[in-house]
Amino acid sequence: MADKAVTDLAALHALLDDVLLGHVSVVVDGYPVAFPTAVARDGDRLLVHGSTGSSWLRALGAGAKASVTVTAMDAVVVARASFESSFHYRSAVVFGRFTPLRDDDKERALDVLVDRILPGRSTELRRPTKRELAATQILAMTIADWSLKVSERWPDDLPEDVAGQAWAGIVPLCSGYGDPVPAPDLRDDIPVPPSVRALSD
Repeated sequence: MADKAVTDLAALHALLDDVLLGHVSVVVDGYPVAFPTAVARDGDRLLVHGSTGSSWLRALGAGAKASVTVTAMDAVVVARASFESSFHYRSAVVFGRFTPLRDDDKERALDVLVDRILPGRSTELRRPTKRELAATQILAMTIADWSLKVSERWPDDLPEDVAGQAWAGIVPLCSGYGDPVPAPDLRDDIPVPPSVRALSD
């Protein structure tokens, strides 16, 4: 689908900034596997994190070749024939190798990841302990080799279907957050913080 290819780096950055979940693909113990995980763009690099005990993160940290796939579904394309029905989507694959982050860069990258999920949250929390940092693997991949496909067309129906009685168009896909639900052990005197309120406003 070369006609859907987009080479604008800004469009790739916009997609990476819109999605929270990516799939990291790597070969572990001779088998190709894809792991869903939170991703965050940090300038010209892509960040992932997890436990230092994770076999796939250890493989990435050791320099294994990898790819990261992200997809945003934007609308359902309702055509007059099932054959022409589809989606509006933006999908990218970033290829490369990850590098483990350490010391101040590691802690700053962790803040980037936290704030990607909940903007401003890192300033509301205590700093991670040395033990927590030691148990956390944070990896970065330079965004240099990538492929982006975008589909945003109207239904491409046959003339005889256009002349028929079936409806055609698009239905935008919308996502959002509900009202915050406090943890059962949260004290009554602790208000909802700005980072959480901002999600549901």
